[in-house]
Amino acid sequence: MDAVLHTLIARKIDENGVNTTNLDLTTTNRTLIAMQRKYCKIGECPIEWATIQYRPTIAGNVIYLLAFIALLGVQLFYGIRKKTWTYLGALTVGLLLEIVGYIGRIMLNQNPFIMNNFLANLIPLTIAPALLTAGIYLCLGRVITAIGSENSRLRPKWYTYIFVGFDLLSLVLQAIGGGLAATARDSKGSQTGTNVMIGGLICQVISMGLFFCVWGDFALRTRRARLSGALARSQPPLYDDLRKTRAFQFFQWSLFIATILIFVRCIYRVAELWDGFSGHLANDEATFMVFEGPMIILAVTAMTAFHPGRVFDDLWVPAGQGVRSHSKLGSTPSSTELSEGALKNDTAYTHV
Repeated sequence: MDAVLHTLIARKIDENGVNTTNLDLTTTNRTLIAMQRKYCKIGECPIEWATIQYRPTIAGNVIYLLAFIALLGVQLFYGIRKKTWTYLGALTVGLLLEIVGYIGRIMLNQNPFIMNNFLANLIPLTIAPALLTAGIYLCLGRVITAIGSENSRLRPKWYTYIFVGFDLLSLVLQAIGGGLAATARDSKGSQTGTNVMIGGLICQVISMGLFFCVWGDFALRTRRARLSGALARSQPPLYDDLRKTRAFQFFQWSLFIATILIFVRCIYRVAELWDGFSGHLANDEATFMVFEGPMIILAVTAMTAFHPGRVFDDLWVPAGQGVRSHSKLGSTPSSTELSEGALKNDTAYTHV
């Protein structure tokens, strides 16, 4: 009888001495609140005990989730069909993280008190845009190769090396910050993790600001060369037909729009986390639903509508390698042959 009673009591009292069936809902002790929170149910514990003090709406977050699933499907279709493997890899991982993040927000609606639900929302949504901007950086180097790299202060490949490098640093800092926040045992440890995540976001904002500067410098130098008549003489003939297409012009605008949207979102996330999870922005769902999901959805929509595989077609790989002429490819096809799609049969790069 004593053994049965002991077992029943043990089931109610956890290793921290918390009575799991009779929580102290009047306490103001932060440590006790943190220990009790995992046993909370909606309608039982005060919402102030949750890391963010609201339950994310189901409808809005499901809509965003479905949008990212649809965008991932289209990206997979064009990426596999056009063999834009590096771009596909960056966008796929980024979109999968967005999907996980919005599943985390739906889980938060079901129980906002469980820390794992919160982290499943926080970490993926924080780091995903860094993968998306990596895709943009991959594209700009190829655009510069096609237009004419003589007007760029950097070699086309260096745009990828430098800015993807910044993205990797941002990802590492955000991942470390997320890990620290996930394993923190007190508010001080949680704030330390948040600060490291903010550092990663600031790194991303700075790299995107520099990206705008070098991109703008290239655009201005190209415009001056065009006005002086020097541009046509320096442009690589391999991309003559590509440069004439409206799709190539729209593609450049789509990259610009996507970068602006992600930049705005990153500034918002820095501001949101600046005051910690108890700050106003971190607990304002309306602001989140405007500056997080829609910014990224519109950015990826622009990157999907004018997918680089559709625009560059078989020139995607040679542009990434910095190839400027037919002779460097080992052949000298005529413009007529190019228009008939002869490049599609060149196994020197269509299967890279």
